[in-house]
Amino acid sequence: MYFDHAGIATDDADALAELFGDLFDTAVVHEEEFDGMTVRFLDLGNGYFELLESHEGGPIATYLERNGPGIHHLALATDDVESALEDAREAGVDLIDEEPRPGAWGHEVAFLHPGSTGGVLIEFVQHG
Repeated sequence: MYFDHAGIATDDADALAELFGDLFDTAVVHEEEFDGMTVRFLDLGNGYFELLESHEGGPIATYLERNGPGIHHLALATDDVESALEDAREAGVDLIDEEPRPGAWGHEVAFLHPGSTGGVLIEFVQHG
């Protein structure tokens, strides 16, 4: 496994993308809408910032209401998300996703419950 991206919840992904572009000399390399949100990926060379902006409620809107803007999750890439989930189960980690589901860029993803991972929402990503 290796670091893939940090998901950052924001009320204004355009402004944050512009700020990060100036600060880190990067640009949006992928953008899409799904699950009531817009996601924008900025390439950092060794991983991405994924900017998450809600448009229709859902988990990102709830997160923003509770916590305000900031880091929402950390994602680790794996060659086998199902095996990674099984390893997590065997380690006693509570899963949000019992099975992988479609994520951004057509990748398969699954989340681990932050109550079992030191308060950090962890996402497994299997590139498609």
